[in-house]
Amino acid sequence: MGRISTLSRAVAVGVCAGILAVTAGCHKAGGRAPCPSGKLCFEATNDADPATLDPPRTSLTIEANVLSDLLIGLTDRDAAGRLSPGMAQSWSASSDGIVWTFKLRKALWSDGVPVTADDFVYTFRRLEDPKTASDYAYLFYLIKGAEAVNSGRAPLDSLGVRALDPHTVQITLTHPAPYFPEMLTHNVVLPVPRHVVERYGDSWVQPGRFVANGPYLLKSWTLGDRIVLEKNPLFYEAQKVCFDRISYYPAPDPVSAERRFKAGDFDLDIDFLARRARYLRRPDQIPKAVHTPPELADTYMTFNTHFAPFSDQRVRVALSMSTDRDFITKALTAAGEKPTYGFVPAGTANYDAMKAPVWASWPFPRRLAEARKLLSAAGYGPTHPLRFELKYPNGIDPAVAAAMQADWRSIGVFASLVAEEPQIFYQDLPVRDFQAAIAIWVADYDDALTFLNLLQSGTGGQNYGDYNNPEYDALLAQADHEPDAGKRAAILERAEALAMASANIVPLFGRVSRDLVDPRITGWVDNITAFHPKRYLCRSDAAARRAAG
Repeated sequence: MGRISTLSRAVAVGVCAGILAVTAGCHKAGGRAPCPSGKLCFEATNDADPATLDPPRTSLTIEANVLSDLLIGLTDRDAAGRLSPGMAQSWSASSDGIVWTFKLRKALWSDGVPVTADDFVYTFRRLEDPKTASDYAYLFYLIKGAEAVNSGRAPLDSLGVRALDPHTVQITLTHPAPYFPEMLTHNVVLPVPRHVVERYGDSWVQPGRFVANGPYLLKSWTLGDRIVLEKNPLFYEAQKVCFDRISYYPAPDPVSAERRFKAGDFDLDIDFLARRARYLRRPDQIPKAVHTPPELADTYMTFNTHFAPFSDQRVRVALSMSTDRDFITKALTAAGEKPTYGFVPAGTANYDAMKAPVWASWPFPRRLAEARKLLSAAGYGPTHPLRFELKYPNGIDPAVAAAMQADWRSIGVFASLVAEEPQIFYQDLPVRDFQAAIAIWVADYDDALTFLNLLQSGTGGQNYGDYNNPEYDALLAQADHEPDAGKRAAILERAEALAMASANIVPLFGRVSRDLVDPRITGWVDNITAFHPKRYLCRSDAAARRAAG
């Protein structure tokens, strides 16, 4: 989702107030919601209430989770997370890899209006329109004219996206990008219905106005309670969709959500506490429900380099060196996470994970001693201790932040811990309202650039630590124009090593998905993309339940 993911928990508003035009009323916490007779319903937790369901304005996986059930992009993913056709049944690239042509299937919006190439042209222009103010506009700067349009230096119609006919979209890039079809699965370029957006403006996302081209329709949205989706009869594969209704519940308390899952209230509980994995796998618990596959995602620390201590590389390196990643992953999270020292996760396509620095193999006391020397050289010590505030979203286990705090205290560094709701946390980072922070990044697509692009000087708000290195930028630009996959990977690996040496950001551990899935659910496939649209899921007793209804 990259996709800045929180994979984290927000505190629900606590008031059952309809934030949108149509609501389904309050569902009392505790007990499974009733399902209409003869229907099949799927109940799932989400990390928090989405900030919006307007694709170009989204930036969190909590929004992508819902949008993947409502809208289908040019390309899509199958149940195993593999790239598959979406609205485009086929696509091809010119011999130089610059011009891409997508042939659309015949499909309808949920109001019966045909989905056309013009909708996709409108979608990309709206993403890059500076009035939209999308945090993710930079991601598609590889499209010809995108950066100029987004900066207000060129008109919208100069963007390199064209409708050759009602069922053919042509996209022209600035450089070859064999991973481009992967990028098109991103939620910010999910299509929006031009005829609806132009009629209602930003309020088109309200239930009753939201028009979808995917398997489900937005029926209701009640803040702090749930989002309800209903099956879209005009979806092009509606006959393959099993569940009639999907409900998403913001889960403010992971322990409570786990208990409700075990009681049968939910079919899916996402992002349970990592340290609960061992317990839940016990034979007397719910071992068959626990899913913790590796994910293309990182937990990392970032520094506000405008805060004086963190403009000094020695301070940043000292804090990295004195963080005991092995203890965190083995004793605290213990769900399969691995310590990391590079930003690009293991398993990323066509890429070798970065090797750990030499000091990572030192005994921890030696690392602490070296960290004290670096701090002393930077002017910090017993008479002038380093003090700062460490922010993290609620979804990060507090024990992780507390362990880091304790590690640093042993070298005379004092960090105060501040946990925030994820929506607030990820609003603070782009405006640099933090000193140091623990963040999460989930891959937007399966390529090293989805991580390394964050550190480009032109990325903007999502380059939280404001890393700015012309040599780094030049290496990424060189990689953009290198057609040989092996040589390209070597260039990107040099860039990553350069950035990691600066400790502008500090990778902590590679993440795993943490899902509790009712064993009766069929169609669930663990995969590295953590992509699980509900249209692929069913229940083993589906036929009997419908008959009983």
